[in-house]
Amino acid sequence: MFTGVSGSGKSSLVFGTIAAESQRLINETYSTFVQGFMPTLARPDVDSLEGLTTAIVLDQERIGTNVRSTVGTVTDANAFLRVIFSRIGRPQIGGPQAFAFNIPSVSGAGAISVDRGEGRTESRSFSVAGGMCPRCEGMGTASAIDLSQLYDETKSLAGGAITVPGYTADGWSTRMFSESGFFDAHKPIRDYSESELHDFLYKEPVKVRINGINLTYEGLVPRIQKSMLSKDVDALQPHIRRFVERIATFSPCPECEGTRLNQAARSSKIAGISIADACAMQISELAGWVRTLDEPSVGPMLAALGATLDSFVEMGLGYLSLDRASGTLSGGEAQRTRMIRNLGSSLTDVTYVFDEPTIGLHAHDVERMNRLLRRLRDKGNTVLVVEHDPEVIRIADHVVDMGPGAGPHGGSVVYEGTVDGLADSGTATGRHLDLRQALKQAPRSPTGSIAIRQARLHNLKDVSVDVPLGVLVAVTGVAGSGKSSLIHGCLPRTDPSVTVIDQSAIRGSRRSNPATYTGILDPIRAAFAKANGVKPALFSANSEGACPACNGLGKTYTSLGFMAEVVSICEVCEGRRYTDDVLHYRLRDRNIVEVLGMSVEEARDFFTEKPIRNMLDRLVDVGLGYISLGQELNTLSGGERQRLKLAIEMSGDTEVYVLDEPTTGLHMQDVDNLIGLLDRLVESGRTVIVIEHNLDVVARADWVIDIGPGAGHDGGRVVFSGTPAELAGAESSLTGQHLRRRQQTVATA
Repeated sequence: MFTGVSGSGKSSLVFGTIAAESQRLINETYSTFVQGFMPTLARPDVDSLEGLTTAIVLDQERIGTNVRSTVGTVTDANAFLRVIFSRIGRPQIGGPQAFAFNIPSVSGAGAISVDRGEGRTESRSFSVAGGMCPRCEGMGTASAIDLSQLYDETKSLAGGAITVPGYTADGWSTRMFSESGFFDAHKPIRDYSESELHDFLYKEPVKVRINGINLTYEGLVPRIQKSMLSKDVDALQPHIRRFVERIATFSPCPECEGTRLNQAARSSKIAGISIADACAMQISELAGWVRTLDEPSVGPMLAALGATLDSFVEMGLGYLSLDRASGTLSGGEAQRTRMIRNLGSSLTDVTYVFDEPTIGLHAHDVERMNRLLRRLRDKGNTVLVVEHDPEVIRIADHVVDMGPGAGPHGGSVVYEGTVDGLADSGTATGRHLDLRQALKQAPRSPTGSIAIRQARLHNLKDVSVDVPLGVLVAVTGVAGSGKSSLIHGCLPRTDPSVTVIDQSAIRGSRRSNPATYTGILDPIRAAFAKANGVKPALFSANSEGACPACNGLGKTYTSLGFMAEVVSICEVCEGRRYTDDVLHYRLRDRNIVEVLGMSVEEARDFFTEKPIRNMLDRLVDVGLGYISLGQELNTLSGGERQRLKLAIEMSGDTEVYVLDEPTTGLHMQDVDNLIGLLDRLVESGRTVIVIEHNLDVVARADWVIDIGPGAGHDGGRVVFSGTPAELAGAESSLTGQHLRRRQQTVATA
C-alpha cells in the first residue's frame, strides 16, 4: 500500500515513475512500426529503477465514451453471448456477427472448406450479415431535430441562412448547397417549394460537380446526424456540444426499442430469451440464467461466460447490465470492470497497479475488494495500491507512507514497513489509522424538508421520503442501490434551487487551469498590470503575452493522421507559455510564470488582494491547498474536480448543496477537515446533502437516509431514515451493521 495525505506524491511515485517506466520499457520491445501507433512515453525522472516486472495499470480513468461501447463489449461477455446464440439460438440466423450491433445488416454469404481428417473435407456455409439496427445504426437512440435551429427561413443560402457551426456563407459546407444546382442561392428558404425543401433537408447522397470538383451532395439533416449527432456529446468541442444540446432530443430507437439490434437478431432465442433480453438483464440475474443452460455443444463457452459474470457479481457490479453504455460508468466502476479480464488471466509475476480501488464502494463491498486483491497476490503477482481507506491499508504486506504534507511539503518517504509499524510511526496516516469519528449524539434540528414522492427513476420503487433542510444529511447504501437516482434524479426535479456538485469532467480547453476556472486569473493579471504600468492582456497566455510558437499552450501537438498524436514541450518557451518579454515584469519580485507555478497555499501567503485571497482561502478549506494555480484541469481527479466546483459555489447564495462522495481521494486527515467545512456550511444556514460511503462522514451527519437493501433490482427502497445513532441499531441496514461494528471497534480500542 502507498499511503499519505492528498498531494503527498503517491501517484507520482507509483504511476508516474514505477508504472510509467515499466510500460515505456515494454513499448521499446516492439518494432518501430508498431511503436508508431502507440503513445510516446517520456522517461521518468529517476536515477535508477531495478527489479521491474510488466505493469498493468488499473486507474480511475473513465472507459472510452464511444457511443457504441457497452459493458458487454469492453469485456468478453458480449463475444461469448454472440457465439452461444449463433450455435444454439432458434431460429438460427447466422454466425456470431449476426448478433453484433456494431456490424451493419448487409446480407451476404460464403463458404469455407473444413478438413475433417483422413482425407475428408466438409463444406460449411456462413453468413456475413451483421446485427445492427438499420434505423439507428446500432446506437440504440433516435434523435429528433429542431429544424428551426438549423436555418433561418427568412434568409437565403447566399445570405447565411444555415446557422450550424462551421457553415459560413462562403465556406465549402454551405457552397455544397448553394452551388449544387438544386436551389436558387438567393431565394429565402421560406419560399422553397415542397420538393426543394425536401432536397435541402433530406436528399439522399448524390454526386454533384462544383468548380470542376466531383463532390457528394447530401441533405442537411443526414449531414448533421453523421457529423455531430452520431458522436458522443461530451467528446465534442464546447461550441458544437452546446449546439447539439440545443437542437436535438434523444430517445430510444422506435424500431429496435433501444436494443441496437435488428429484427433478425432479436428473433433468435434460447429458452425464450433473446440476446437483447440477456444483455438487458441485471448481471447477477443473467449469471443465474446462464447456469440453467445445459448445452454440451457450447459447454466451455457457457463456463467462460459464467465465470466472467460471476466476477462482476464478486466485484460488487452485479447490478449493472451488459447493455449499459460504458461512458456512463463512474471511475470506480470503470476500474473494477477492467479488473474482470485480469482475474481470469493466466499471467503471473505481473505488477498490478491500482488507484484507490475502493472509490464508490460501500463498506460491505470493501471486504470483497480486499479478497480480490489478495487473490491477485496469491497467484504470484505484485499488487501496488494507492489507497486511503484504513480497512484496505490493514491487509497490506508492506506500506510506503508519503509525506509529510502535500504539494511542496510532501514528496518524501516518511515510513516504510508493516501496518503495525505504521500505526506507531507518528505520521499523519499512522495517527489516523485507528481514529474513528464518534456517532453524533446531539444532531441539529431540521428547519423544514423537501418532499420526494413516488420516485420511480431507474431502480427506485415508488420511493417517498422527506429530506430535511438546515442540517447535514448523508444518503447511504451499497453501490447501485439507488442513492444517485434518488438525489441526482429526483431531488433537483422536486426543488430546482438545489445545486448539485458532482465529479463530472470540467468542460474546458487545454488552456484551462484552476486560476482560469475560479476566475482569479483576471485580478492576478490586473495586479501585474497595475504594478508594471502595462496592459493586463500581456499576462494572458491566450492573448498578447502568448508564446507565438505554441500559441500559449506550452506544448506542441502534432497530428500524424492515423497514428497517435505527438505531444512535446515547446522548444521556444520551454513550457512556460509566455514570451520572454513578459517574464521581465514582476509583482512582489515574482513573474507571472512563477506565480502560476505556486501551490494554492503558497499563493495565499503571497497575495494581499482581497478577491484573490478570498478564493484561495476557499480552495484551502476544501482541501486543495496543494494544487498549483496553473495546473492543467485534465490532471485533476474526480474528487479534486468536485472540490474545485464546491469552492466556487461557496461564494454564491446557494442554500442546498448536493455532493456526490466528496471524500473521494481524501486522506483520513483531510476527511476530518472536510467534515469541519461541511459543518461550517450548515452552521451558516445552508443544507448539505452528501451521497457518501465514508462511515466517518455518516457518523457526523445529523440525519441519514439509507437506500437498499441491496443493489439493482434488490435495491431502490428506503431502508432507514433517522439519526446516525438510530442507524447503528438498525438490523435491516447493511450500513447500520458496519457502522455498529465500527463503533464497537472504537469502544474496544
